[in-house]
Amino acid sequence: MQRWLVVLADREETSKSLKDVPKKTTIDVKVLPRSSKDEIVEKKGGVYKIKLTAPAIEGKANKALLKLLAKKLGLPKREIRIISGERSRMKSIRIDRLTLEQVKKLLQG
Repeated sequence: MQRWLVVLADREETSKSLKDVPKKTTIDVKVLPRSSKDEIVEKKGGVYKIKLTAPAIEGKANKALLKLLAKKLGLPKREIRIISGERSRMKSIRIDRLTLEQVKKLLQG
C-alpha cells in the first residue's frame, strides 16, 4: 500500500490553500466558531471561511466542521481529516476520494 505525502502548497491558486493529489485534496479553512449558523461564507485568498455554531471548546468546532464538510461534499466523515491546526482557527483539511475540481464545485454550490 502506497502512502502519499501531502504538501500544503498550491501555486495555481496564487496561495497555499488548495492542492490536488490523485483522489486526495487539501484545502485551507478559517473557522469562525460561535456564529449564528453553520455555513461556508466565502473563499478569499484561496482560504474558505466557514462559520460554525459550535464553540471552540473540547473539539466541538472541529467535529462540527467535519460534519458540515461531509454534508456539503457528500462523503462520510471518515474521508475528511484535519491534518493541521486542530487548536487554531486556520486549519488544513484533507479530503479523500475527491479531486480539487470536484471539491471546488461542491463547496461553491
